[in-house]
Amino acid sequence: MTQIPEETPTHASAADIRGVLGALDDEKLLAILALAPTLAEIEDASLWLSGDRDIFGPGRPLGERAGQIVAVLAADEEDESR
Repeated sequence: MTQIPEETPTHASAADIRGVLGALDDEKLLAILALAPTLAEIEDASLWLSGDRDIFGPGRPLGERAGQIVAVLAADEEDESR
């Protein structure tokens, strides 16, 4: 019986990131690319930032890498509020 290999998630490209998150400055884009996220992690971060946290269901936290993406994107907002 032939075993079908599991598909491994691939890292999101700059085009993928901009496609989900919109226009980003180069600094943020590079910071997110350095995290080597998958497209699903980018989408999770986008949903989280949009306030649609119910999509994750009760008790399901935001994944670690998606949380790091949120931190990168929210960094300017924290600086501006000071």
